[in-house]
Amino acid sequence: MARERSPASWLHPQTSVTRRLPVCRRITLLLLLWLLQFSSVYSDITDGNAEHLKREHSLIKPYQGVGTSPSSQWDFWGSTLVTSQYVRLTPDERSKQGSIWNTVPCYLKDWEMHVQFKIHGSGKKNLHGDGFAIWYTKERLHPGTVFGSSANFLGLAMFIDTYPNDEAPDRSFPYISAMVNNGSLPYDHGKDGRSTELGGCSVEIRNRDHDTYLAIRYSKGRLTIMVDVDDRNDWKECIDIGGVRLPTGYYFGASAATGDLSDNHDIISMKMYQLMVEHTPEEDNQDWTKIEPSVSLLKSPKGNTSDM
Repeated sequence: MARERSPASWLHPQTSVTRRLPVCRRITLLLLLWLLQFSSVYSDITDGNAEHLKREHSLIKPYQGVGTSPSSQWDFWGSTLVTSQYVRLTPDERSKQGSIWNTVPCYLKDWEMHVQFKIHGSGKKNLHGDGFAIWYTKERLHPGTVFGSSANFLGLAMFIDTYPNDEAPDRSFPYISAMVNNGSLPYDHGKDGRSTELGGCSVEIRNRDHDTYLAIRYSKGRLTIMVDVDDRNDWKECIDIGGVRLPTGYYFGASAATGDLSDNHDIISMKMYQLMVEHTPEEDNQDWTKIEPSVSLLKSPKGNTSDM
């Protein structure tokens, strides 16, 4: 894709200062205020400009810097295959696991990750699996039972689950969910992570004729996950929750797994953007590497779900 992708923002112009002005001047001032706010909001979100892109944390064609040498910025494991067009975490074969991890720890306090991916295979409805995950964790390259990585992780995980292990009737798959973990709770793969998820949404992302996109934003304690499944730069909110605390110095990665059922799980790109956000002096003076991953829920995770 030549164009960059920017999740949308909602604008609410302020009007209280104009109530005593004549109508013509009021309309003119309202327009100026709206334009000023438009400019300020969009300067704070990821717009795809090169100055915001952090290349040391980005995986972009033709995937230079991927390998096992000391200078590599990305390392991979298992069934992962790196081509000039995509990074295939698993082929459409049974019992495969693969992952790719950034070797550079991320010290950004506010960031947004754009993931371009494609899930496809020969399996019919409900005869494919298992899915993949995007990670921001303390440890990297730790194989395990959760989409190819460890179930007892420290940090943040986003799961793109394509097979219903629980087979509960109240949820359709594929399903995207998120989890923050301090290492004390394992992800329950048999129950599709229901007991520990922060929220989620059902999305039709498999065997599309085009690539699909995921945007993960973390800023000032708020986690927002958006999806574009129609390749129209039309972002839909999947998860939006505050009270999330994540440390700096963790690693980004992606992993996938197949079992008795299978799919191709392809990563086309992972682009990391720095968000330009002001913090209080107290926040700036805090040692962010010592923060323990946690979340203060304002409502039950089960009430934070939606379908698309």
